[in-house]
Amino acid sequence: MAKAFKYGLKGITGYLEPAERELLRGLIDDVVSMLEPREAADQDPLAALVGLDLDVQAPTDRALLRLLPNVMKDDDAGSLEFRQLTERSLRESKIGALRAAAMGLDRKELTLTQDEARLWSMALNDIRLVLAERLDIRDEADADHVHAMQDWSQAEDVESYLALVYNFTTWLQESLVQSMVAAMDRRS
Repeated sequence: MAKAFKYGLKGITGYLEPAERELLRGLIDDVVSMLEPREAADQDPLAALVGLDLDVQAPTDRALLRLLPNVMKDDDAGSLEFRQLTERSLRESKIGALRAAAMGLDRKELTLTQDEARLWSMALNDIRLVLAERLDIRDEADADHVHAMQDWSQAEDVESYLALVYNFTTWLQESLVQSMVAAMDRRS
């Protein structure tokens, strides 16, 4: 059974069972595959060098849109222009955090530096955003419904299983963030 992250003499440490590591690895792989940019065969080399993607469009998948949101609520043209300038680097940043977390899963001992903890927190947040979208969490009542699912033996369908996975990643991220705050408090 997983143990919450804690800050101590070794740094930020946690424990995950092999099955929990595999679960997280699968979630990470799924989110990375969602985020991997499509490469245009005839892309301008200069545009690629500086990270421009003039062919980019807002995602149609709601979960991907949650990861890569429009920045201007009522300005589609402005959001698209901003997306063209930033989406490639945002995708790469998110993929980097997810892959760093996946590499951490390969270590026998789960001990994180502050930088690794930050990347793990980013990765867990992106996983949770995708799960929340798949679970259609829109308000407090939806969240309460999802959080009510706590017993793995009662997972009878995809939604209840996703709710349990969402709750697990939420708990894991919460313990990680609390450990990061404890580490900052100790340093100051």
